[in-house]
Amino acid sequence: MGDHTTAEKRLRAICSHVFTKEYKHAEELIATAQTIASPGKGILAADESIGTIGKRFKGIGVENSRENRRAYRHLLASTEGLGKHISGVILFEESLFEKMDDGSLLVDGFKKEGIVLGIKVDKGTRYLPSTDGELYTQGLTDLDKRAKKYYDFGARFAKWRAVVKILPGKGPSNNAIQETAHSLARYAAICQNNGLVPIVEPEILMDGDHDLATAQKWTEIVVSACYSALRLQGVLLEGTLLKPNMVLPGASCKKRYTPADNAAATVTALQRSVPVAVPGITFLSGGQGEEDATIMLNALNQPGLGYRPWSLTFSYGRALQKSVLAAWKGKKENVPAAQKMLLLRARANGDANLGKYTGYAANSGEASKSLYVKNYAY
Repeated sequence: MGDHTTAEKRLRAICSHVFTKEYKHAEELIATAQTIASPGKGILAADESIGTIGKRFKGIGVENSRENRRAYRHLLASTEGLGKHISGVILFEESLFEKMDDGSLLVDGFKKEGIVLGIKVDKGTRYLPSTDGELYTQGLTDLDKRAKKYYDFGARFAKWRAVVKILPGKGPSNNAIQETAHSLARYAAICQNNGLVPIVEPEILMDGDHDLATAQKWTEIVVSACYSALRLQGVLLEGTLLKPNMVLPGASCKKRYTPADNAAATVTALQRSVPVAVPGITFLSGGQGEEDATIMLNALNQPGLGYRPWSLTFSYGRALQKSVLAAWKGKKENVPAAQKMLLLRARANGDANLGKYTGYAANSGEASKSLYVKNYAY
């Protein structure tokens, strides 16, 4: 992506065009997407459900109580300087509306840092009938009402996670691909109609022993299907963001690939499937360890991979918070150390977005530990 002046010129050109006037929130949607895709910044995904955050807390011996969830998320929100490398934060509904003891909102710290508030709006996955254990995502029924409520409370973007499995020997079924594309497109259209920038997240899981070429093939097919559906639903692409998996071999694949190999496969897949109109691609970590996810992002932003009109950046949850939780351990006196760790990982990934990460955070905290979980759900 270019500098802020270039982005502003593009914004004015798009918003003055006759074909965007039918979108009542067009200017705000495009500006929000551009802000999140700012150079050197990415997204903190802190939208774990109550059950998922409970699993995280269990790993550090902390009770999954509302008080502890509030304390931990306030730790994130009150980190001074976080806005230097974090442009947006995805929240679970409890956190968006949470109040502190003094009556202030938990999210006030994020807003003070200029961080755009986002909200997880899907309601989890269920098994898709007539498939081999494939999944669909629920939550469309009342999304219009919820999106309006979230917008009124200050949220400006949303996230909906769809999950795709590469089945052994055959890949995802066409049923699952079309269901994923359709539900993401309907979600995106509803969100835009209510002022929220939709993050489109078709996550292809790492489960399996498939090789890198297979992962690239199905990423191209799934992402292409999503953009066909988005066009069909009349979604304003300039006011969206994509949150895909990086193209990686299956977790059980015996062949080893370098970050450069994975980066070339990822960029090629996206060049073949993602329109230039999309301002930013905010990758999920997909179970990679903190350092591995940062190294991969840095590899994606190196010279020699061809035309990349989008900001290639991060939307990490576990890959930003694993070491933070380990440093915190539920103790108030550990908050400064945990916040220092958060700033370090945010800075590392911000530098990786610019292709300038040098490995300085490699030995910090739990950076080297794998975060892969088979059939991951949250």
